[in-house]
Amino acid sequence: MNIGFIGVGGMAQAIIGGLLQAKAFLPEDIIVHSHRQESYEPYATQHHLMAAPTNAAVVTESDLVVLAVTPNVAPAVLTEIKDQLADGQTTLISIVAGLSLDAMAQLVGPNVPILRTLPNVNVEIGAGMTAVAANAQLTGGKLTSALGVFGAIGTTTELAEDQFGVFSALAGSSPAYVDLFIDSLSRAGVKYGLTKQQATQIAAQATLGSAKMILKSDKIPFALIDQVASPGGSTVAGLLAMEEAGLMTAVVKGIDATVAKDNANSH
Repeated sequence: MNIGFIGVGGMAQAIIGGLLQAKAFLPEDIIVHSHRQESYEPYATQHHLMAAPTNAAVVTESDLVVLAVTPNVAPAVLTEIKDQLADGQTTLISIVAGLSLDAMAQLVGPNVPILRTLPNVNVEIGAGMTAVAANAQLTGGKLTSALGVFGAIGTTTELAEDQFGVFSALAGSSPAYVDLFIDSLSRAGVKYGLTKQQATQIAAQATLGSAKMILKSDKIPFALIDQVASPGGSTVAGLLAMEEAGLMTAVVKGIDATVAKDNANSH
């Protein structure tokens, strides 16, 4: 099975890197093209991928095609490849923010199987979180294959399209927020004499372990907090100080701002 990428920007490269690391596809089974020849050809050569001369050629040579262009050019690209998609044999996978299934179907025709996705950058290390929504034409083995792309590089969750905005805030933007939290922990460690490298490693590993514990457990995070926070102990003191400083409120306000900005960009 071949997979093609129209556009080789940061997220496309993250997906390709994750797929190669997971050995989900061989390099020669990945086909790429973008409007900038100086961008995609050296990238294809570096990673031993197939470079296609046109967007149409990507579709012709692929079983799955990932649309990985910016929202402003996506309609023109879809119109350009409409004829190659018309027979419904190739599955279109979109990672374009704000582009609905209906909008894509209007551009490429009603017979094309389409998977709308919103992956986060952690797909590059096989720990991604991807929202997915399929149209009625994407069923059976084609659906399994399309979902398998993102299952190979992380976890998927099926969502209604009107929930993609909040998903974007919780999964797409949150790596930056978690990075900020880890960096804040690290700076506190430096305050008490650790090197920045030591403090960052400690904070990042502790955060990773806590995330795994939440995913493994059937308990809500607050119940796990109670397992760590002994009565009258130092953890309780720290939690109360963070709450007094407004940590939870700040996080929710951050998500509110992210969703509001995403909604504004979508209109």
